[in-house]
Amino acid sequence: MRKVFRRVRNYYDRDKIRYKYFLIMLCLSIFPLLLLGFISFNIAKNTLVQNQVETTSNNLRTSSEVTDLLFRNIINMERVISWSNSVREELIDSAAFSEVGKNVLDENTTKRMQDLISSYFIDTEDIDSVCLFDVHFRPVCYGNHNSIGSIEFNNRYMEISKSAWYKKSVDAQGRPIFFSYNVLEGENTTFSSVKLLRDPQNVFNPKQIGLLVVNIKKSMFSRVLNDDSNSVMAVIDSSNHAVNNVFINSSTLNEELSQGKNTLSIFQNLEQKGYLISSYTNNTTGWTFANITKEKVLLKQSNKIGIITACISAIIAIIALLISYFLSGKVAQPWLQLKKMTVDWAKGLWGSGQNNESDTIGVIGETFQRITVENKELNERLIHSQLKEREAELRALQAQIKPHFLYNTLDSIYWMAILENNKDIAEIAIALSQSFKLSLNNGEDLIPISKELEHIHHYMTIQNLRYQNRFRYIEDVDSSLMEKPILKLLLQPFIENAIYHGLETKVGEGNIKLIGRISEGWITFTIRDDGVGIDDLQKTESGYGIKNVRERLKLFYGEDSTLFISSKVDEGTCIEISFREGKGGVMGAKSRVI
Repeated sequence: MRKVFRRVRNYYDRDKIRYKYFLIMLCLSIFPLLLLGFISFNIAKNTLVQNQVETTSNNLRTSSEVTDLLFRNIINMERVISWSNSVREELIDSAAFSEVGKNVLDENTTKRMQDLISSYFIDTEDIDSVCLFDVHFRPVCYGNHNSIGSIEFNNRYMEISKSAWYKKSVDAQGRPIFFSYNVLEGENTTFSSVKLLRDPQNVFNPKQIGLLVVNIKKSMFSRVLNDDSNSVMAVIDSSNHAVNNVFINSSTLNEELSQGKNTLSIFQNLEQKGYLISSYTNNTTGWTFANITKEKVLLKQSNKIGIITACISAIIAIIALLISYFLSGKVAQPWLQLKKMTVDWAKGLWGSGQNNESDTIGVIGETFQRITVENKELNERLIHSQLKEREAELRALQAQIKPHFLYNTLDSIYWMAILENNKDIAEIAIALSQSFKLSLNNGEDLIPISKELEHIHHYMTIQNLRYQNRFRYIEDVDSSLMEKPILKLLLQPFIENAIYHGLETKVGEGNIKLIGRISEGWITFTIRDDGVGIDDLQKTESGYGIKNVRERLKLFYGEDSTLFISSKVDEGTCIEISFREGKGGVMGAKSRVI
């Protein structure tokens, strides 16, 4: 066995791609199949339990309704006896002419009352005996004397008035009451229904004239309840804070059904022991009709379903295993061929591992071969480009000499103007020098907003010296914006356009106002002039300068940045630039007039 496993392991070590595909296909087939079988089994189990509960609940409800019909017949019989004038007269006469110290009625009275009882006696199949007592608890009984109990044989009728069941019947004031036991202490196979008899002719102040006890056979429940060999059928009374089994068709659960203060505690105890319980409360008596089934017995059918499901899953798993094995080999073969091609190309064996297949792997192989050749050509081009880059660096070093030459020349002009006492030329020279330095910015694209504003100041200085202070520049920018970075030469070109296209052709002085604000992460600059305005705004926006600034704005700050231009002839032009800030700052305002 070890040799077999060793061979399998060595085989898959040589063919790891096939092994990985095989595991993937197993995970995609076997585990979902096992999960499906497990879910199917649990669904079948839960469905079986749910159907059993619903079926037994319906059967118990039907059995309870049939029992109510039988109880109603007994109640009707008791009412007929209590409403009978003949029975009333016999009970009243018996109480009026009773002999002192005599505990039994005379033979004639007993005979007449037994005949009356027999004339009203109905449903003899379920009624075991009927006893009629007068106010002195002297009885007349009809039926099975064994169910009348020890009270008759021991002549203890006067003890009835002290019993709990009699007091309960008195409290009921003539309403029939069912007890789960034989109140006359007779056979355990019967239970009793007791009704206090009162004079029906005295409506306003009815007096007690006797007592009626009907003993009913417990075997009636065996006919009413649907007997199931796999279940225990029981009728339980827990109305007196103690559990009493009225009826049970099996003795296997006698002990469990007696342990507990009420039916709820009993059922909880049985559920912990693996029993499935359905119950229904009888409307007439309040007794609980219960169907108790061992869950293991009920789930025998479910276990068969589980075994069948497991067998089917095992068969499908074996089939899936075989299919996975062959498919993994089929899928891994092109990858192995591609591996061979790659190794051959690495060794310089161009074209020895060509793949003529038209599938995805074949296309990858051909593409890899083409990329390899192109890569070789690109390496040669890269070497050539690096040589040209070296030449460009040398030319850039030479070009750095030109700005220094320009600064030195402007500096010489400045000092010559100072010596000649020409302050305007000196001011223009120094402004132009500073403007060049800010424009170059050491080759950086970003510049602080304060530096961009300083660039505008130098530019306005030069223009005002040229045009003899015709232009008034107003600056209103939040102080929190001063140290934030901005794209170099973003604002200055619009100031320049305002002068050359708006204010230069205007008669008299002109005003330019720059406003800078920051709000909710957005920086907005507004440039207004009161020049001659723009006649053809569409032509201006399509011009190279505006188009170039707009493209720089979109490329650097994103597509959500905006540039709006509005203008009215002879009133002026307004330009608004808006973009997201990179860093926050404290809001404030700084205004300057130049």
